[in-house]
Amino acid sequence: QVQLVESGGGLVQAGGSLRLSCTASGSIFSINAMDWYRQAPGKQRELVASFTDGGRTNYADSVKGRFTISRDNAKNTVYLQMNSLKPEDTAVYYCSAVGGVYHYWGQGTQVTVSS
Repeated sequence: QVQLVESGGGLVQAGGSLRLSCTASGSIFSINAMDWYRQAPGKQRELVASFTDGGRTNYADSVKGRFTISRDNAKNTVYLQMNSLKPEDTAVYYCSAVGGVYHYWGQGTQVTVSS
């Protein structure tokens, strides 16, 4: 049993920055991966940034060079630093955690980038 809570979303102008946070609680010892997804209106959820099993980072091509995923294990928190935001980044951003056979999701945080 894992609970994920996202924060940091909001309204920002194109070119601006936001930092999303996701804090895990519950059976956090079971978590072996934490990722960021997003879902734009009318579109399917897509993987934005992730850690591999080896601790390397992966990014969607659309965000490479602009977004950075990081983590603070002591705080059970994963972050998504989003720079140079574009209107097409507008979406609900979801934190994801995988532990054992389970895939957990947060409630999402809205990011809106205005032109």
